[in-house]
Amino acid sequence: MTAGFGSEDGASASRTRPVYRGIGAALPAATALASLLGLCLLWSLAAEIWPSRAFPPPLDVWRVLLKEAASGDLGYHLAMTLWRVAAAYIVAMVIGSVIGVLLGTHRRADSFFNPWLVLFLNLPALVVIVLAYIWFGLTEAAAIGAVAINKIPNVVVTMREGARALDPRFAEMATVYRLGRLDRIRHVLMPQLQPYFAAASRSGIALIWKIVLVVELLGRSSGVGFQIYLYFQIFDVAAILAYTLAFVAIMLLIELLLVQPLERHATRWRRRPA
Repeated sequence: MTAGFGSEDGASASRTRPVYRGIGAALPAATALASLLGLCLLWSLAAEIWPSRAFPPPLDVWRVLLKEAASGDLGYHLAMTLWRVAAAYIVAMVIGSVIGVLLGTHRRADSFFNPWLVLFLNLPALVVIVLAYIWFGLTEAAAIGAVAINKIPNVVVTMREGARALDPRFAEMATVYRLGRLDRIRHVLMPQLQPYFAAASRSGIALIWKIVLVVELLGRSSGVGFQIYLYFQIFDVAAILAYTLAFVAIMLLIELLLVQPLERHATRWRRRPA
């Protein structure tokens, strides 16, 4: 009888355990949703207390968002901005990672180019964008290049620190086992640099899309930045907020559905805390 009760208790515990796991997994999403709803309520209350064209309530912004989406303008301009963000991100991460690893592993080159790096780190983004448009014209290449140049120094600094922190014992192990160049990069270099690459990648996305909006505002005829500038001319704050929030929502989805799963996949070999 005791064994029977024990088996039943064990079976019921095993059945309830996945339920608790499911609740625990859904809790962060529910908390975030409740937080956003609270923000919307606070926004609505503030708009009621201070009624003004310059501070529209959330429902007005939502109506404009639906109107722009139905006309197709929202989707087109979001796609153009996303294309520029993706192109600038790839260029900045590839070039910045290569330069950062080279500087981190070659001390003389690091000493020589460090003043260049400090100069570009402190060069205002607006200056780079204006010069790119003046020198190369109001083209897509100039816009994407200006955004990438603004991000490359940050990637170089992060990846340089990662290269400096490389464990020489792994390089010695690769020499003992006579690993080829590609195997060294794949099995020795990349796993050690992954945390630094992830940090540069995450901060890069957050910085690049903000600079892309400035690039579009100054010299492009499409994109979210151009639309914000257009509606600024007629003081349509609801439309400005609609385009801004739509693009922020897309970037959050990219973070949740693409960046974080890829990061978990890349670090799946690490030990998880108990």
